[in-house]
Formats: sequence, structure tokens, C-alpha cells
Amino acid sequence: MAAGTDSQHRSPRLASLGVRFLLLCGLSITLLIVDQRENHLDTVRRAVDAAVEPLRTIVDAPVALWQWINDTTTSRSDLLLDNNRLRTERLLTQARLQRYTALEAENARLRAMLEATSRVRDRVRVAEIMSVSPNPFRHSIVIDKGTRDDVYDGQAIVNADGVVGQIINTGLLSAQGLLISDPDHALPVEVNRTGLRTIAVGTGEFDRLDLPFLPNNADIAEGDLLVTSGLGGAFPAGYPVAIISKVERIPAMSFAEVSAQPVAALNQIREVMLIWQSDPSSDSEVGDE
Repeated sequence: MAAGTDSQHRSPRLASLGVRFLLLCGLSITLLIVDQRENHLDTVRRAVDAAVEPLRTIVDAPVALWQWINDTTTSRSDLLLDNNRLRTERLLTQARLQRYTALEAENARLRAMLEATSRVRDRVRVAEIMSVSPNPFRHSIVIDKGTRDDVYDGQAIVNADGVVGQIINTGLLSAQGLLISDPDHALPVEVNRTGLRTIAVGTGEFDRLDLPFLPNNADIAEGDLLVTSGLGGAFPAGYPVAIISKVERIPAMSFAEVSAQPVAALNQIREVMLIWQSDPSSDSEVGDE
């Protein structure tokens, strides 16, 4: 009896639910048809969207925040990597440019040396400076040529501009040279304009030589070119040495104070030329032929 009673109560309830479902389906279809034709539900949809939008924003906020943090962190890491890469590339490029600049300057110096060699009748050979004396009171250099290359003590050293110095100590593979600016160096020179001969003495300064043995009435003026006189046998005649930079005649003194600036940049040279003097007799024989 109890089972029969439950089934009787359940049947009307199921029937009412089915009726409601059919009514809701019909209402939905009707609303869809009406909205499709005349858009009567647009206002309702907009109102529902406006009411739901804050909730949607709140729900999406954690995901959006995490995405923003992830993008920001990734972008910063990428930027740091790019900055490091660009900084490294810039340093490498600057190093290459400096090397190219050095090579360009070296090529210019060697080109000038070759042009100077073509103008020199004596036998010459280019040598590279290996080291420079750190002693400020000793102007000497070491070159990469020695007795194996027929270098000898007293040999003249020049560059594309003029006289640099002479060899004072020769080894098998290298040799030591003394610059004309050294206080212990003296060089026989003559004034190219007048042929006046004198001695140019080093002062310990790369840009100044002194001529202490010129009388007050000597025919010499600022701007005169000094060349090797050929006396003494170490330096062949006619090589540029210095340009007169100061002439001061003091009546109470027997000699004038005369200074000259070497034509060669003695503190900047990287390559030099060694000179083997040609035999004058052989030159005359060649001329006679």
C-alpha cells in the first residue's frame, strides 16, 4: 500500500515538471523568434552584460595579473640579454676599428718609408722597434735587426722624415740604437741654406737639439734646415736632421743660443731604416759606364 501511494504522488509531480519544461521551451522559442525579428531583447542583454562585467573583470584579474608579470619579466630578461649582446658587439667593433686604425697608420708609415727608400741612393733596410728605454735620461731603442742582417756599430738610423740616431751596440738578432736627442749624442750637421757646418747636440728632450758652437755673427736664422754634413763617416751627407727653432744672440757672450727641432718625431716612431753607405767609387764607375 505504501508503494502504491508513493507512485501515485510521484506521477502528478512528474507530469507538472514535464508541463513546465514544455512551457519553458515554448517561451524560449517564442523569445528567440521575437528577438530575431524585432531585437526586443537588446536592452536586456546590455543590462545583463553591464551587471556581469565587474564580475568578469574580477574573475579575469588573477589571470591577467599573472600574464602581465610573466610578460614583464620575460621582456626585462630579453632586454638585458639584448643589452649585453649589443654591448659585447660594440666592444668587439671598437676593438676592430682600433686595430684597423693602427693598421692604417702603419701602412701610411710603411708607404712613406718606401717612398723615402726610393729617393735614397744608399742601401737601406727597414727595421721595427722592439722596445724603448724606460730611463727618461737615456733615449735609446732596440730594433729587430742584428749582425745576422749585417748591422754594425755606428750605423746610421733614419726614417721617412729624417735622421733618428745610430747603432751603438749590435747583437746577433737585435741591436741598440741611440737617438739624436740623447744628451750623449752629437751629430755633425750643416745649414742647408748656407753650408755652415756645426755640431747638433742632444738635450734629453725629444723635440729639441742644441747647437752650442755657433758664434753670434753666424749666418743662421729660424726656419733653416739642418742636414747631415757627412763628416765623421757615420752619417751620409744630405739627410734632414732638424729645423732651427730659436736663434738668440747675446752681445756679452761669444756664442749664440741656437736650438733646433728634429724633423723626425723621435718619441712616436715605430719603424726605422738602416743605411749602408754606397761606395762613391762604384757610383762614379757606374756613371762612367
